[in-house]
Amino acid sequence: MDLLVIDIGTSSIRAAIVRNDATVHHEQHREFLPDSPAPGMVEFDAAAMARVVLDAAHAALAVHGGPVAAVGITNQRGSTVVWDRATGEPVGPAQGWQDLRTIINCLTHRAAGFRFAPNVAATKIENLLDTFDPDRSRDLCFGTVDSWIAWTLSESALHIADASNAAVTSILHADGSGWYEPALEVLRIPARMLPTVVDTSGIVGTATALPGAPPIAALIGDQQASLVGQGCVGPGPAKITFGTGGMLDLVVGPTRPSFETRGDGGTFPIITMRREGVDTWGLEAIMLSAGTNVEWLRDDLGILASSAASHEVAQQCSDSGGVMYVPALMGLGTPNWDYGARGTMLGLTRGSGRPQIVRAVLEGIAQRGADLVESSETDAHMTIDVLRVDGGMSRNPTFVQALSDAAQKPVEISPVCEATTLGAGFMAGLAVGAWPDLESLAATWSPIARYEPGAPTDRDRWREAVSRAANWLSDLSAVDF
Repeated sequence: MDLLVIDIGTSSIRAAIVRNDATVHHEQHREFLPDSPAPGMVEFDAAAMARVVLDAAHAALAVHGGPVAAVGITNQRGSTVVWDRATGEPVGPAQGWQDLRTIINCLTHRAAGFRFAPNVAATKIENLLDTFDPDRSRDLCFGTVDSWIAWTLSESALHIADASNAAVTSILHADGSGWYEPALEVLRIPARMLPTVVDTSGIVGTATALPGAPPIAALIGDQQASLVGQGCVGPGPAKITFGTGGMLDLVVGPTRPSFETRGDGGTFPIITMRREGVDTWGLEAIMLSAGTNVEWLRDDLGILASSAASHEVAQQCSDSGGVMYVPALMGLGTPNWDYGARGTMLGLTRGSGRPQIVRAVLEGIAQRGADLVESSETDAHMTIDVLRVDGGMSRNPTFVQALSDAAQKPVEISPVCEATTLGAGFMAGLAVGAWPDLESLAATWSPIARYEPGAPTDRDRWREAVSRAANWLSDLSAVDF
């Protein structure tokens, strides 16, 4: 049984065929970069996104040469589209999840007792309405990217969002039961513009815009899709995706974590999936910059020819010679949540050369990965048995071994570099019988490599380094969302 997956990332769009042997085929990749018209602003043309999605999907189906049993959609979360219900045209540029233009709105609402962050949809909807419908009189639709693409594929028949996306908008009730009216009231968001919240896995409509009009059977946020794609469907293992940033996600079970917004360890509760109306809950921990630090070495310092070369260069020394690097180029996420922290390199001597600096950067990102693990174990009240990793940095042996050493956990490498596509395929396949249950998805996990922890790293020394990086820009450090 073959399934079409549409995977909408921050800078690219992919369409591919997922087979029920858990393999990915006929991938069609299209670059789709957001615009940044001013500092802190990140936006994109949602109509152009829809055209690129249809082009990639048609291309994948043409290469596949036959019908598919269902379609799954996975997407960047937090990005926000508002469009006219009658015409289907966006009211203006969509706001990307990285867009920070609503920081002041967030702080204003925080003072009134509402906790909104600028990277989620809540204040983005408010801003788009204030700009394009200030009196709230138009008949408009809001959607996260999964919602917008479902509308596109169904030729305007579906206005829906799945629970894994809706739960990170900050306007869904904390228990996932429905849209939260007090938040809608303070943001002046009309309830009529909100999508119907549906299951993550389940047939919700038909993709009439595609050949054969296959059923749309899954919508899922990218980090949750990566979690499922790496077989993490129950408590025990956790996954970390190491891309531009780093995201650790794990399943805690059917009961929502007890804290409302952020735990003592700095993690957030998420809905990992909803099936037959029942939610599975999890936690998410965030590293604001991961691969960005290697890109800095490559593009700004010019000491690497490629990101992949960081492994070979780091292997030219047996250790960093006492050099430590805190990867806080955009501040620190979990557990510190210090937006005013900045990247810091300590312990430099006249003998510190290119290999030591590169190794220190890789080891610093690994130490931040261990921070995410410790925070997640604290907030979940459970032990993580094994780490499963995907993303570009998962192919770097020096980094992965450093992660295993810092976290003192076995680390398994995903067979596909981007597990989001596979996870969305799993969710669609569950809905149409390609797999019988979640346990069968877990059984597909087959890592291409496994790293065992070596000697423990000096975590106390690491925490001292983090304290040196903290509170560098005190005004930003004082901001808390």
